[in-house]
Amino acid sequence: MGILSEDMKRTVREQRLAFVATVCADGTPNLSPKGTIAVWDDDHLIFADLASPGTMENLRNNSAIEINVVDAFLRKGYRFKGTASIPTAGPSPAASVEDYTGPDRGIRTNLSASIRNVVLIKVIQAAPLISPAYDTGAEEAQVRRQWEEHWQGITDGFRGRATQAP
Repeated sequence: MGILSEDMKRTVREQRLAFVATVCADGTPNLSPKGTIAVWDDDHLIFADLASPGTMENLRNNSAIEINVVDAFLRKGYRFKGTASIPTAGPSPAASVEDYTGPDRGIRTNLSASIRNVVLIKVIQAAPLISPAYDTGAEEAQVRRQWEEHWQGITDGFRGRATQAP
């Protein structure tokens, strides 16, 4: 068994939105959302470079990477630390855009025309991210209900504003 547990893989597959942290040339952090995160295997994650010149430049200069994937309703997720590589054509399976966009990778749309590169992440460390809401004894169902109500209020407010537009 690799470093990625079944629950980690499930969370990545279900959420698909990740926040990717890299290190800029001046040593400052760069945080970039990625909507193409997927599980490659028991030890690797992968995402597509659709329009991320800053992230790609950072990874070419420093392969250190951290990826956070969180279920916004449960307020739980995972932190994945590792090293990134940008495979080029050759023996690496990650270099194949067809493999990346295949149905078993969790990618729901054919993005092959938009993919500039793929980034393969060797996960070295994985740890849970858990909201302090659970420190008070809250149950998952309670936390989920609270955040579903919160987002429903936002959605209702948005719909109300949209119907009132001149």
